[in-house]
Amino acid sequence: MINLLIAIVIILAVLVVAKVIRVFELSTDLKGDNPAEVTESDNKTQATLFVIGILAWLAFVIYGTIAWGPLMLPESASAHGDQIDGLMNLTWWIIAPMFFLCHLLILVFCYKYYYRKERTATFFAHSTKLELIWTTVPTIVLTSLIVYGLTIWNEVTSAAPDDAMEVEIYAKQFDWTARYAGEDNVLGKSGYRLITSENPLGVSSTDEASNDDKIVRGELHLPVGKPVVFKFHSRDALHSAYMPHFRLQMNCVPGMTTQFHMVPKTTTKEMKQITGNEDFNYILLCNKICGAAHYNMQMDIIVESEEDYAAWLSEKKTFAESMTPTEEAVPVVVAEVAEGESAEAEEHTEDEHEEAPATH
Repeated sequence: MINLLIAIVIILAVLVVAKVIRVFELSTDLKGDNPAEVTESDNKTQATLFVIGILAWLAFVIYGTIAWGPLMLPESASAHGDQIDGLMNLTWWIIAPMFFLCHLLILVFCYKYYYRKERTATFFAHSTKLELIWTTVPTIVLTSLIVYGLTIWNEVTSAAPDDAMEVEIYAKQFDWTARYAGEDNVLGKSGYRLITSENPLGVSSTDEASNDDKIVRGELHLPVGKPVVFKFHSRDALHSAYMPHFRLQMNCVPGMTTQFHMVPKTTTKEMKQITGNEDFNYILLCNKICGAAHYNMQMDIIVESEEDYAAWLSEKKTFAESMTPTEEAVPVVVAEVAEGESAEAEEHTEDEHEEAPATH
């Protein structure tokens, strides 16, 4: 019923507009005016309306910047995030004045030079000086921005320090799992052929480096001031690991390893004080539409002191401990079959993960 009423209102509105236009046409005929002739009064009216429109548009831009600007990017919480923010702010300081200047010039020219019969346009075909100015100045400014941007990009994507801790971020519809390297700071090999309900990441049990790895879900903990190398994998669809406060986003591609390193510089407790929000938490979310529950693919990130981080990690079971059979183990026959399948799958593991990580 509501849809029908809306349709009727739209139809009536169209009919009213058509009738108004028809009345205007008839009144023009009665006056003996030529509707195709544009008068000086018409031009002045259009110029005035253009001035009002431009000023309203600029007012809206200013209002939007003040009202929604703080929502564009949250407070930076990583070392490289400050560099990226600096580049972005510099770009804004260059672009914003030119944006307002160009619109104001358009406004002035449209009103000052609207058509008048007594005015004759000045013939102005070429100016070498002007050509040099509007070619050279933008070239210098844009080249400087590009060079500065590439410098920051090279620093951000440079090789991670040797003492950086390794963390694997494993994406699948619709959750995240993290695997921390153990005391050797080396992540053990893994392969999709080894994935089972007990081993969802397909970690190789024959690789000694895997034994002390620790697999966690629900929360990702990081020590403040410590370089971290994230290695991203996906089990199914294309996902994108996005950590807005750390200015980090990296695609998680099935069958491929991507990586990114960063240094968290602000603890969760400190950021709660900065934001004035006691419920604040850093977040890892998926920034690719990966399916029906994409919106729910999130994981809290806790940045804390090295002591608190070490205490939290020490409570987690290692991969070897989590894979140790309990007294209520699977029957022997089933276990033997599983072991046979696992041994066959282990043969393919090394080949699957000899590929060099791809960095974007």
